[in-house]
Amino acid sequence: MWIDSHCHLDASEFAGKSLHLADEAVRMGVSAIVMPAVHKTNFSAVQALTQNHTHCYYTLGIHPMYVPTSTDEDLQFLREQVGALMRDSQSALASRFIGIGEIGLDFFVPALCESPLKEKQLFFYSEQLKIARDFDLPVLLHVRKSQDQILKYLRRIPVPGGIAHAFNGSEQQANHFIELGFKLGFGGAMTFTRALQLRRLASGLSFTSIVLETDAPDIAPRWCHPGINTPGELVQIGHEFARLRGCSIEEAAQRTSTNVLDVLPRLAKLMQAKSVKGA
Repeated sequence: MWIDSHCHLDASEFAGKSLHLADEAVRMGVSAIVMPAVHKTNFSAVQALTQNHTHCYYTLGIHPMYVPTSTDEDLQFLREQVGALMRDSQSALASRFIGIGEIGLDFFVPALCESPLKEKQLFFYSEQLKIARDFDLPVLLHVRKSQDQILKYLRRIPVPGGIAHAFNGSEQQANHFIELGFKLGFGGAMTFTRALQLRRLASGLSFTSIVLETDAPDIAPRWCHPGINTPGELVQIGHEFARLRGCSIEEAAQRTSTNVLDVLPRLAKLMQAKSVKGA
């Protein structure tokens, strides 16, 4: 099986086609799709998709790109939503919730690097780490030109691991994330032959540290570029990863999926229960 550890299936690019694309991915061999929310206004859309597709799961968070339009009340709303879901052991909505994300820092966009937005990003990131810490939940991290700052706050506010999505740092930074209990997400960017550093990391890092993702509709692999990415592309991304590692496709699928389940224990529990029920 393959697991897409990061996919924005609710994106406007997929309007009216989200469930069809999820079905298509499942037919191709994708067993689970993790959908991170990005802002209070899309919490309900992400949740609704998981209620309409048995292979979809979600996390809640405020993405750094949405920090400029977010308020302290949005952080409180997030904390209240997470608290309610964690107290609810019965509803289907709560059963699909598996972590905090997408959160993090983006120092690639110039406007976000300037005061006061830089400080606001840091505040929102640290407050969401506290939510993850307080509810013992893993996080899905957005890390763009901000690896060292992301790591600095993870050391200050320890959380039970997670995934550094679309990893694009150095080997040293990769090892720091791994030491803190994180897996590293690789996807479409890894498929470009010019992405020498990424391909070296994908082929050389410990197998236990890597998960695969699409980030659909973004970061399209080379065979789709510059078109729209979809969750079904995870399978061919996985084949490319297997070639880089020099392993079988079956091993790549099994080990990267195991890595996702290791770092997202609520997802592992749900998928195990589904497997038992289907047996």
